[in-house]
Amino acid sequence: MQKTSYSPGTLNYIPFFYVIWADNLLSISEVAVVRRAIKNDPMPTLEDKALLLGWLDRENPPLDNEIKNWKRTISNSGVKLVESEAFPLSTLSQKIVCHYAADCPFNENLKEIEVNLGIQPNHYRHLFEVETIHEGTSHYFDATEIDKILKGNDAMEIDRFRKFLSDPIFNWKIERDKSVFRRKVLEQVQILGNKGYGAIAYPRAYGGKGDMSLYASIFETLMFVDGSLTIKFGVQFGLFGGSIQNLGTKKHHDQYLRNAGSANLLGCFAMTESRHGSNVRGIKTTATYDKASDSLIIHTPGQDDNKVYIGNALHATMASVFAQLIVNGKNEGVHTVLVPIRNNKNEPMPGVTIKDNGYKLGLNGVDNGKIWFDQVKVPRENLLNKYGDIGKDGKYHSDIKNPNKRFFTMLGTLVGGRICVAKGALSGAKMALTIAVKYALKRRQFSDNVKIQEDLIMDYPTHQMRLIPAVAETYVYHISLDRMINTYSDASTDSRKLETHVAGLKALITWFCNDTIQECREACGGKGYMMENRIADLKGDVDIFTTFEGDNTVLMQLAAKGVLSDFKAEYETSGISSVLKLLSSQLGERLSAINPLYTNKVDKDHLYDPKFHKHAFDYRTKRLTYTLAMRIRDYIKKGVPPYQAFLKVQTHLMALGKAYSIELAYTTFTDFIDGMADGKTRFLFQKLAVLYGLHEIKKDASWYLEQGYLGGTKSKAIKQRVERLSSELRPHIEVLVDGFGIPEPCLRLPILD
Repeated sequence: MQKTSYSPGTLNYIPFFYVIWADNLLSISEVAVVRRAIKNDPMPTLEDKALLLGWLDRENPPLDNEIKNWKRTISNSGVKLVESEAFPLSTLSQKIVCHYAADCPFNENLKEIEVNLGIQPNHYRHLFEVETIHEGTSHYFDATEIDKILKGNDAMEIDRFRKFLSDPIFNWKIERDKSVFRRKVLEQVQILGNKGYGAIAYPRAYGGKGDMSLYASIFETLMFVDGSLTIKFGVQFGLFGGSIQNLGTKKHHDQYLRNAGSANLLGCFAMTESRHGSNVRGIKTTATYDKASDSLIIHTPGQDDNKVYIGNALHATMASVFAQLIVNGKNEGVHTVLVPIRNNKNEPMPGVTIKDNGYKLGLNGVDNGKIWFDQVKVPRENLLNKYGDIGKDGKYHSDIKNPNKRFFTMLGTLVGGRICVAKGALSGAKMALTIAVKYALKRRQFSDNVKIQEDLIMDYPTHQMRLIPAVAETYVYHISLDRMINTYSDASTDSRKLETHVAGLKALITWFCNDTIQECREACGGKGYMMENRIADLKGDVDIFTTFEGDNTVLMQLAAKGVLSDFKAEYETSGISSVLKLLSSQLGERLSAINPLYTNKVDKDHLYDPKFHKHAFDYRTKRLTYTLAMRIRDYIKKGVPPYQAFLKVQTHLMALGKAYSIELAYTTFTDFIDGMADGKTRFLFQKLAVLYGLHEIKKDASWYLEQGYLGGTKSKAIKQRVERLSSELRPHIEVLVDGFGIPEPCLRLPILD
C-alpha cells in the first residue's frame, strides 16, 4: 500500500475529475450531476466535499500542477483499466483507492456520474498511463433483446426463416456469369415459393397468411443473403402476384394467385416504358377492346414505347401489363391486363418480342428485359378489374367516376412495394455497417508508442463519426418502416396520407443507404473493395433502389405536394388568407420565442431534450411549407400556370419533402420509445434518438443559422455533442449491429476472419 496526499474520500473521484477537466464539454448540467453525487455520498468528510466541490468551479479550474498530480496518482497505482467492466471508470477508481487505502468499499455514487455523463473508456484510456485490457465491445446491453425488439410480433416466424436460410442453396458467392447467376436465383425463388414464403401476404384461401408485415420482414431478411434473390422474390410474389391480388377480383385470384405464390406460374410486372420513365399516366402501350372478339388488343405503338427493366422478363410466362385502356374509342386511363408472354416451351408468344437488358451495375442475378407487344390478343377477362371493368355488353364502368382518383387509387395499392424497397435497402446498409463495424473492431493502426499494441480504428473519433451516427439512423428508419407497413396493413388507413409518408421515407432512406454503404466501403479500405467481402456487391445492388418503385426526386416532390395538400385543405375550409395569416402568426410566435438565450442555449439537458429536436423539426417543416405556399401563390397571381409554378419551386419542394420525412421518422421513433418498458434497452434507444436528432439538425445547420433559429455557439455545441454521443455509444457498437439479427452464415467473410 503506497502513500498519497489524497484522502480515500477524494481519491475515489480523482479519475473522474481528471477525465472531466481533460474534456472540454464540462457544462452546467454535467457539473450538476457530479455535484449531486458528491452531496449524496456518505464516504467523503465535510472537508473532502468542500475540496471536491471547489474543483468543480468552472470559473476557477484546478491548477495545471494539481491535474498533473492526479495523473501521477492514477499512473503510480499500477491499476489496469478493464474495458469490458459494466462501469469501467468506477471500477478503476475503486481499485485505485484499494491500492492506496486499506478500506475501499465500492462507491455506488460514482456509477451515477459515469452513466449520466456518458463517460466511456475511449474518452480517457489515452489520458491515463495505465495498462488497458482491450475489449471490442461492452456486454452491458443484450443484442438478443435488441434483435427481439426489432423483429416485433413476427419474431418466431423470422427466427424460423433465418434458420431455413442456413440451407447451402442460399450460400453467397461471387458469380460473374449472369446466365449461371440467374439460374441459381430462379431455383432459390422456386424453393421459397414451394415452402410457402412467397404467398405469405396472400389470403389463406390461396396458400397465404394475409400477413403483409411478415412478407416485408422476409423480403428485408433476404437482402442479407443476396440482392438479386431479394428483387426476384419481390417481382414474382410482390409485384406480379401483388398486382393480381390488389388489382384483380376473385376470378383472377381463383385462377392465378395460388400458382403465382408457389412460383408455379412465373410472372413479371410491366409498367415502366423506355420513353416515359416515372410518368405512368403518360405510358403509350394500349389495351384496346375489340367487341367482335370480346378481347383486348395489347399494342406497343412505337419502338421506344416498350416496357423496360422488367424483372423476371426472361423466365416469366405471364406479365401484368399497364396500358391505356381504350373502350369504344374512349381512353379510360391506365389499367392492368394479364398477358401471356411465353408458351409451355418457353418460347415468346406470337406478337411478343423480348430482349435481355444485359449486364447491369448490380443485381445481375435478375433477368431484366425489354418487351414489345404487336397486336397481342387476350380475353376480356384478363383485365384486372377491381377499379374498372368492361361488361359483357362491351361498355366500361367503374365505381370510381373521377379518372384522376381512379388512377391514384390503383397506384396507391402498390405502396407496399415502396415500403419493401426501403426495407430492402436498409438491410443492405445494415449488412455494410455490420461488416465495417466488426472490421473496425479487429483492425489496428498507429500508436504513440511503438512498444505497445496499435489502436483499434474503431477508437478513432473520425471513424466513430463515419459509422455510429449511421447506426443510429438505421435504428430510427427500421422502426419507422415497421410502423409504415403496419399502417399499410390497416384497412382503415388514410391511403393518401400513407402515400405521402411512404414516398418521403422511401426516398430519404434509400438515399441514406447508398451514402452509408459507400462510407462503409471507404471505412474498410482495400478490404472493402474486394468482391469477396460483399460491400462492393451491396453498392451495386442497392444503388438502383433510389429509382425502384419511383425515382427518389419525384417521390420527394410527391411527399411535399402531400404536405401542401393538407395545407390547401385547411385554406379551402377557412380561406387561404386566414390560414396564411394563422401560419404566419404561429411562425412569428415561434421566432419571438427564439431569443438570443434560446438560439445559443448549449446546456446538455436542453440539447438532449426530445422537445428541442421536435421543435426544431416542426419549425423547419412549417417554415418551408409557408414560404413554399407563398412562392406558388405569387407565381400564380402573376399569371404563371400552376404546372410551371411548381417547376420553378422544385428545389423548395425537395427541401420540404426531406424536412417532413425526417420529422416523421424522428417522431415515429420517439413515440415507439415512449411505449417501451423502462430499462437499459430503453435508455440505449433514447440515446440513439438523441444522436439522430442532433445529427440531423447539424446536417442542416446552415438553414437553421440562416433562419436565426440557431446561433453560432449553439451550432458548435451541437456538433460537439454529436461527436460525444458517438463516442459514448462506441463501447456498445458491436451489440448494436448484432441487434440487426443478420444470420451468422451471411457474415462468413474473409474480412471478418
